[in-house]
Amino acid sequence: MQPERRPDQIPSIDEAAVRAVDRALAALRRGEVVAIENTDGSVGAAVSVESVAIDAVQRLKRLTGGVAGLAITRRRAIVLGLLTEGEDDSPALSGSVVALGCAGGLTADQAHALADPEQPPKGIVVPPGLTARIMDAHSRDAAAVDLVRLARLLPAAITAAVADTSRSAAEWAAEHDLLLVRARDVADYRSHVVRTLRRVADARVPLSGAENTRIFAFRPADGGPEHLAIVIGDPDPAHPVLARLHSECFTGDLLGSLRCDCGDQLRGAIAEIARQGSGVLLYLAQEGRGIGLVNKLRAYRIQDKGFDTVDANEILGFEADERVYLPAAEMLRQLGYGAVRLMTNNPEKLRQLGRCGINVVERVAHIFPSNGHNEGYLRTKAERSGHMF
Repeated sequence: MQPERRPDQIPSIDEAAVRAVDRALAALRRGEVVAIENTDGSVGAAVSVESVAIDAVQRLKRLTGGVAGLAITRRRAIVLGLLTEGEDDSPALSGSVVALGCAGGLTADQAHALADPEQPPKGIVVPPGLTARIMDAHSRDAAAVDLVRLARLLPAAITAAVADTSRSAAEWAAEHDLLLVRARDVADYRSHVVRTLRRVADARVPLSGAENTRIFAFRPADGGPEHLAIVIGDPDPAHPVLARLHSECFTGDLLGSLRCDCGDQLRGAIAEIARQGSGVLLYLAQEGRGIGLVNKLRAYRIQDKGFDTVDANEILGFEADERVYLPAAEMLRQLGYGAVRLMTNNPEKLRQLGRCGINVVERVAHIFPSNGHNEGYLRTKAERSGHMF
């Protein structure tokens, strides 16, 4: 998990830049090619490896006049054995991506094999002469990976640099009828979107055991999923409010999956807040620790092969936890709560919420027994993620 930027570190909102990123995300989900302008003014093209076909790689080559490479997360490169843990682990490159390439470029089949989490990493045939370069966090390749990650696709993109440098990025993209996005705008996108969160609706919703409840919906300007604040009773903003940050879990919250403890945590938090008289539960649209439902199901398949939750996320190319807590902090501020007693077992939530400007005055333990199906999951939380049980 990367540290959140404090509110005073967030640049002013560029609405045109936010719209450009929004459109690029939609295009990538449709399997289309998008143009990305680097910080030095050069331009390249990218397409999601998940939706790419053989003809798309050929089109990329024809469009750019360059060779196709693969941009993957640094975590995926470590899983593949192309980097070792700690290699070039400088703060400037933290969270960066790795650009893979070889003479003549990669084929679609080679790119798929390198990015496919279903294939055992030790069984993947590495193309002869494959090179791996760690890229700066604000590079074009990093932007391409961040875009597909934001689109809830596998975090890997096929990229190619434009060989002809005589035209501007805007001119080249317009000539080829491609959406253009700037790498620096992609890097700032999450922070920009959080600052556009607005309360769009609220209503009284009596809950079983917590009848005095009101739900507030917050929507970001990018048109993404809404975050919800479930306010129970009448919390006094003058005192630290009992709060729970709960990331949505379709399988656990709605279906009652026994693979996790999310359903127990959700219902238990509502019951405890009601018992204490008042509080707020923030229901955050961050399925699967921020990787999305589809990728969470992919992680489950990997876990069924004997890997734990951390390993499964990393094999997919994600960090162990991709969640961000700026939205939670912004929602609390808009509701008038600046200090909380936080119900959590996760020390990272305490640190990150504090970095976002919310005063966490107390940790309230939030523990539930295992059920026979989630013992390994809970053990991994404690042993590898530092959860306090």
